[in-house]
Amino acid sequence: MSLKPRKILGTPYANGAKLLFLGAGELGKETMIEAQRMGIEVVAVDRYANAPGMQVAHRSYPINLKSERALMAIVDRERPDAIIPEIEAINIDTLFKLEENGYFVAPCAKAVWTAMHRERLREAIVSTGARTSKYEYATDLESFRKACDKIGYPCVSKPIQSSSGKGSYFLKSKKDVEKAFKEAEKARGSYAKIIVEEFIDFDVEITELSVKYVNEKGKDESRFVRPLGHYQIEGDYHSSWHPWIEGGDEKAIKKIEKQIYDYSQRIMDKLGGYGLFAHEMFVDLKEGKVYANETACRPHDTGLVTMASMPLGYSEFALHAKAVLGLPVKWHEKVIEPRCCAASHVIISHTEGWYPQYSVAGAFDDDTNVLIFGKPETYPERRMGVVLSCGITIEQARRKAQASAHNVKIDAGQGWKGQEIIEKHDK
Repeated sequence: MSLKPRKILGTPYANGAKLLFLGAGELGKETMIEAQRMGIEVVAVDRYANAPGMQVAHRSYPINLKSERALMAIVDRERPDAIIPEIEAINIDTLFKLEENGYFVAPCAKAVWTAMHRERLREAIVSTGARTSKYEYATDLESFRKACDKIGYPCVSKPIQSSSGKGSYFLKSKKDVEKAFKEAEKARGSYAKIIVEEFIDFDVEITELSVKYVNEKGKDESRFVRPLGHYQIEGDYHSSWHPWIEGGDEKAIKKIEKQIYDYSQRIMDKLGGYGLFAHEMFVDLKEGKVYANETACRPHDTGLVTMASMPLGYSEFALHAKAVLGLPVKWHEKVIEPRCCAASHVIISHTEGWYPQYSVAGAFDDDTNVLIFGKPETYPERRMGVVLSCGITIEQARRKAQASAHNVKIDAGQGWKGQEIIEKHDK
């Protein structure tokens, strides 16, 4: 189904457009809210009841997202204008069938099929000519050992299909091989094959948010958000900031950003479709090199910071909602700049149980907001919320967000517990 420019918006339950979300986590929730601000009817589907997005949707369905029969039944009943996959654990084959039946899948079924599988995605990125780290594939312990030896240590292993860093491992030496191979079993998806990647000694890990949409004349256009920086702990996002860098050699930074936008356009065009694309890349400032790593065909957890940093109506969630609805993304330049320095810091759980409560004493600061996602179940290392802060400088914003997030304590029946992770944190 081709996406056409939309010039008329309506009213939910009557004559408005309808979006069906497959996955209703915190990222889907924020996209739903942006859509609802434009009078869009929203339907949320996830594997468990009362997921964050279900709490704001007009209707919701808790189902097995791997079931083609269940997915087809809901789509036949709802007849949405667009279907938006938000998580990896869904039946991808069904998306192709839905497209064949005339439904618009955002950005398109092929893009989702490619991006949710590391081998397909890596080969797609390489085919564009974008620079990547060296890599090898393995299917058993012996081939995994050989792959690690060939790439060299340190290196990084990742299951072929997962998310949020689950199953990934940083190998310092040969001693870590068996432990890393075992860790892959924690994948949110398939670990039948493992990719072993060269460790890049980068200076900054960035997320580039690019958006492909149809303009008012029915032509394809692209816009780019100035890159944002982030760091991960054990393969999972922990903090992000926008813009990605402050100060430095302006000419060298512009040259690096040109590489970033070029790679993003190539990858976005290769994957195809309309919507927001989040590209993870490594930047070596000393060599002036950019390495493309992964791409998600939807809003990204690191992009939560855009709710604080971007101009009104240009957060990653607003951009995605506009693009999948056939609305234009109007901006006077190709690159959309943040309006201020901002940072995000996750609220991580170190307890387990149901229906947690949050102690937020000392968590609210000037130009700071605490977002609780509303997940009904908590367990160790689960992301339960995020703090967003603005500042005069990136460093100030990062310190404020970090301090506020670490003042939040969680209780799910076992007593109040705060954050324990201090790795990579500002001192």
